[in-house]
Amino acid sequence: MAGLLRTSNPALNERAFKGQVAVGDLMTLQGTVNKTGLLLLCVVATAAWTWGLSHSNTPEAVYPWMIGGFLGGFVVALVTIFRKTWSPFTAPMYALLEGLALGGISAFFEKMYPGVAIQAVGLTLGTLFVMLLAYKTGMIRATQGFKIGVIAATGGIAVFYLVEMVLGFFFHIQVPAINGSGPWGIAFSLFVVVIAALNLVLDFNMIETGVSGGAPKYMEWYGAFGLMVTLIWLYLEILRLLGKARRR
Repeated sequence: MAGLLRTSNPALNERAFKGQVAVGDLMTLQGTVNKTGLLLLCVVATAAWTWGLSHSNTPEAVYPWMIGGFLGGFVVALVTIFRKTWSPFTAPMYALLEGLALGGISAFFEKMYPGVAIQAVGLTLGTLFVMLLAYKTGMIRATQGFKIGVIAATGGIAVFYLVEMVLGFFFHIQVPAINGSGPWGIAFSLFVVVIAALNLVLDFNMIETGVSGGAPKYMEWYGAFGLMVTLIWLYLEILRLLGKARRR
């Protein structure tokens, strides 16, 4: 049971801060907040570049940057998870790479549904603020039952996406009820957005655990990186939900 009680974010789980010996300065909450802000700026910077590229060139010109951003971000994320001491360098690199992908995706959605990108950004930041407020005021507590529920739901979503990807790639089988803009499609996307938002609570809890446990200073970067993983997932799901709502 103890193994299950960890955040579903692979970057921020209970083992993330274990074995991290502090030498010198310690991890602080304010330091983690500051570094999260810096990572957000990195994402915005490269996203703005691919956004502009998509408007000044053909859509095909953005594809290599988007694919490179996603694949590069995935590789750097794995490196960061397994080499936490490198996080002061790899966390900004991850944010810059993911920004390349997000800028292109946002531009494509914006062309189809004008105004949707800024709405998704606003809703993502608003959700972050609301969840942080709910966590700090005790409205939502990261109890064992809460953790198990969120982890189980997140795992189910991950398995569904993986199966859907395999079916679509190898057998050209789609799930129109889920991916469409009908009631089931909207309900599914809304459910995923809620689960992604609840993952923020688990991330807050694990960062707080690292601070109270006296984690080393570089873990501020690692904590900010883990939070960015959830925020990027949340943004993409909100963007998808808004796109479905516009198609109705």
